[in-house]
Amino acid sequence: MNYYYWLLTLLIITASCTSQNEPSMKHQYTNDLIHETSPYLLQHAHNPVDWKPWGQKALDQAKKENKLIIVSIGYAACHWCHVMEHESFEDPKVAEIMNNNYISIKIDREERPDIDQVYMNAVQLMTGSGGWPLNMVTLPDGRPVWGGTYFPKGDWIESLNQITKLYKNQPEKLEDYADKLAQGMQEMDLIKKNTNTVSFDPEFVAAAVKDWSKHFDHDMGGTKRVPKFMMPNNYHFLLRYAYQTGDKALLDFVKNTLNKISYGGVYDHIGGGFSRYSTDGKWHVPHFEKMLYDNAQLVSLYSDAFLVTKDPWYKKVIYETLEFVSRELTTSEGAFYSSLDADSTTPNGELEEGAYYVWNKDELKNLLTDDYPLFESYYNINSFGLWEKGNYVLIKNKSDQEFCEDNSIQIKTLLAKVSKWKEILFLAREKRSRPRLDDKTLTSWNALMLKAYIDAYRVFDEPKFLKAALKNAQFIKNKQLKNDNSLFHNYKLGKSTINGYLEDYALVIEAFIELYQNTFDEQWLETSQRLTEYTLSHFYDANKNVFYFTSDLDPELITRTVEYQDNVIPASNSVMGKNLFLLSHYYDRSDYKNISQTMLHNSLPQIENYASGYSNWLDLMLNYAFDYFELAIVGKEAETKLKEVNKVYIPNMLTAGSTYDSDSALLKNRYTPSKTLVYVCQNRTCKYPVETTSEALEMMIK
Repeated sequence: MNYYYWLLTLLIITASCTSQNEPSMKHQYTNDLIHETSPYLLQHAHNPVDWKPWGQKALDQAKKENKLIIVSIGYAACHWCHVMEHESFEDPKVAEIMNNNYISIKIDREERPDIDQVYMNAVQLMTGSGGWPLNMVTLPDGRPVWGGTYFPKGDWIESLNQITKLYKNQPEKLEDYADKLAQGMQEMDLIKKNTNTVSFDPEFVAAAVKDWSKHFDHDMGGTKRVPKFMMPNNYHFLLRYAYQTGDKALLDFVKNTLNKISYGGVYDHIGGGFSRYSTDGKWHVPHFEKMLYDNAQLVSLYSDAFLVTKDPWYKKVIYETLEFVSRELTTSEGAFYSSLDADSTTPNGELEEGAYYVWNKDELKNLLTDDYPLFESYYNINSFGLWEKGNYVLIKNKSDQEFCEDNSIQIKTLLAKVSKWKEILFLAREKRSRPRLDDKTLTSWNALMLKAYIDAYRVFDEPKFLKAALKNAQFIKNKQLKNDNSLFHNYKLGKSTINGYLEDYALVIEAFIELYQNTFDEQWLETSQRLTEYTLSHFYDANKNVFYFTSDLDPELITRTVEYQDNVIPASNSVMGKNLFLLSHYYDRSDYKNISQTMLHNSLPQIENYASGYSNWLDLMLNYAFDYFELAIVGKEAETKLKEVNKVYIPNMLTAGSTYDSDSALLKNRYTPSKTLVYVCQNRTCKYPVETTSEALEMMIK
């Protein structure tokens, strides 16, 4: 498809050589974003561009006036979105070109991931890469013909002028290109049926990991690339696989990666929480936006890593991150906001990336006085920690134990000093202008954070974590779940809006199953099953064995996309595959299991070629390729015994339990009033029940 993109580029260049500039026409703009609630759209509400929100009204206007459409997509915490806004969309001359010749539509990708996915697929076909801001020119019917990500002002003006001329003089060229591109977009979402015999063997997984490992950075962790993204689902799978197979070298790589990430500047050492990714190879300088979905998944990952390693540093990172979420991203209703911006206002009144988070030497010396030399060594206020303009991003390069040995200081003394340093710097930082908050609530991202709180509760038995999880679960159930078992996607100012996408259903189902497994409250499992039935009715294509991203009740876009490849967040199809696997056990549903198996089987060719893009699928494959257990605990002490089990990392196990007689498939006829029994089952066969968790663990851990 790149061939056609370059063909179009050639046509644009030709148009620039043969066409004369059109006379400028004055345009009275009306920016309609002022009526929106999205923080990102409201950031653009006072641009001189005649922005419109996505909707039938804007599309009908484009057709009526026979104008090309600019679809510009971003999100509130996106640094380069702000740069392009300042350079181009705030410029009256740029706005005049856009207003005279185009219908300009601005989209919050987090509110409308369905539209974002359509045009992201298009720009990836055109250019081979994607990102945000995403800027696309389409025909009046919405079919894309040209696009990219960030454009400097001069390039943006030149491109828009030449595409305008091409559309006026040779519209058939754009129509032809749009047809070819649309065909390519349709083919992107085709998951071919795997005609081989269904087989999920350990050798396949081993080969995939071996090929993947060629890209590991064994020094700084992660992969050999810059920028470096955390990709929590990648390391969650690798942690599990290393543990289950006893691969010490792989486990060491995962631990080194988690150490380097949390030592680096991508982790906020003063206020807790993680930024989105590192711009360099040592996890030092991030784009400073903090996204809810990153922090949620990293809490889950570090929680399991703590179970494996018992490293107190991981516990500290988890507690500090959840304190950040509680302090800065949690509403009075128990919901979670979406993100904090990368940019904040400097003392000079200018928006600047990272201004809230960075430090200069003089400021640190004044704040820390006699302790500054030790602080300087601990957080590398030197060439290793220097960023730009004399500013430092705090970064560790040693464990606390190593630092104590090198500096002849007791660990207890160091930890007390670090705690005091953080308190001093936190109070000083609070006096600065804070990053802007994206205060919308997304169901899918809330489900990720709900699961994070439950995972942390499972590992640390911390009551406040369970309290936060239950409050959020009730918010989702009371505000985002409708009577027909459908979900809303968005919530703000007391109003739920936008029909849910597959990611909302998949991640809520996953979180509610996790909530059941750690409370034994059957309402959460039952709600998961009802949501699954709704999803099968409105998202699943039985002929293709795949779930679409949008419901069959939603208005049609130019393509109905499928999210199959795992990314920073696991693909909604891979999450549904895992959900169906679990629910097939809980409800003894062979149809659920068959769908899960078929989806996984069809993904094998993709996994073979690109394992890191299918890590959540690989995690599902481990359930089939290795032993998998059902642990049922029935009796008055069921919850106590569950907590005992949860002190051990057992990723190849689901739990069910009850303190009373239950009719559920895994618990029926197993209640005994006089004692609490633990059943270990595998492949529909249960071993003789035992009364102690140690006996049960011996059956599962070999």
